[in-house]
Amino acid sequence: MAGRNVAQGAEVAIIGGGIIGIAAAAYLAEAGRDVLVLDRSGICEETSSGNAGAFAFSDILPLAHKDVLSEVPRWLGDPLGPLAVPPAYLPRLLPWLWRFWRAGRPSAFESAVAAQASMMTLAEREWMGLIARMGARHMLREDGCLELYESEAEFQAAQEGWKLRRRFHIPFRHLEKHEIAEYQPGLSDRFVRATFVPVWKTVSDPQRMGQAVWTHAETHGARFMPAEVTAVRREAGEIAIHLASGERFACTFLVIAAGAWSRRFAAAFGDRVPLETERGYNTTLPLGAFDVKRQLIFPRHGFVITPLETGLRVGGAVELGGLKRPPNYARSRAMLEKAARFLPGLKTEGGRHWMGYRPSLPDSLPVIGRARNDPRAIYAFGHGHLGLTQAAAAGRLVRDLVQDRAPPIDLKPFRPGRFRGD
Repeated sequence: MAGRNVAQGAEVAIIGGGIIGIAAAAYLAEAGRDVLVLDRSGICEETSSGNAGAFAFSDILPLAHKDVLSEVPRWLGDPLGPLAVPPAYLPRLLPWLWRFWRAGRPSAFESAVAAQASMMTLAEREWMGLIARMGARHMLREDGCLELYESEAEFQAAQEGWKLRRRFHIPFRHLEKHEIAEYQPGLSDRFVRATFVPVWKTVSDPQRMGQAVWTHAETHGARFMPAEVTAVRREAGEIAIHLASGERFACTFLVIAAGAWSRRFAAAFGDRVPLETERGYNTTLPLGAFDVKRQLIFPRHGFVITPLETGLRVGGAVELGGLKRPPNYARSRAMLEKAARFLPGLKTEGGRHWMGYRPSLPDSLPVIGRARNDPRAIYAFGHGHLGLTQAAAAGRLVRDLVQDRAPPIDLKPFRPGRFRGD
């Protein structure tokens, strides 16, 4: 083809070197496909580097449920709380918030739970298989997680969610106050109840896990090119990729896995997807800050504490503020202050603050499927705070779509066009 640099060409081009994109690359490369990943930063250098490190397979509840919706007014009243919206950004966000509210209706909520449960079942199966093929079992921690409640009323309010999890055969154990220290010594006395989830898993470090996935993909022939993609177009019967450098090349299949930056690429194929950006914050404290036994979850406050091989990560919360606003690290400092109250003796010095952009859709389900105007363009984005958890499932599904095989789960709930006319 005239103008094509063969060294840059590929049968399958993937926009995005985060955990979703490289998982897709790994599955496609294992299947013998010629794969090229394009990313402006590198492999797992942005949002995928700083997440909480959880394989949250039991996290099947969409954010848009009545317990969360009831907390929204309180959260929005606190600019440093679990959910914040900068006032200047609110007008732009209103259509997304309207869809978020509609996603909390009982019928929509039930459907989303079932869809998310099917995705999580697939994710666990595919991750365990991929980790085995990578020889990376040593990077997996299977210590479960501990969800903590400060009052009996808070604990009781969470019971509907636990009943839903039981319906999908997710094991857990509710703890009385006197049992909590067995699972995590040194916690504040303020916690009166807890729930232990044994199937919850974490990784030793999410960026290193991502790099291990990429090494596996590379051994099967996948390639990486540092490049900023400025546009994708259907040109003369092919998919053309245009780079900031002025270069252009074509591919047979295009996978859009650009996280929070995916919306404009989907629009090029006729799909208007209401993708928003959850700006997540964390602080990674040095090793030895506190002996945390397993991931600790504080649902009322919207953050977690995860022990990693690189340190102790305190993070979470949501700021719906788009891609252009500068980071507000007062949010990470606020979480750190709470963590110090919850873990008396926590050493808060020497931490590294971070912010990342989680791609979020109103119904908490990702977009996985073919583009409206070209079946050769395939989407895999919008996983919110569950990107690491669902990456292997996304990789498997992308491979099946490229290979035109029947997927192992129903993809209708994840279709790109589900928001049209809602």
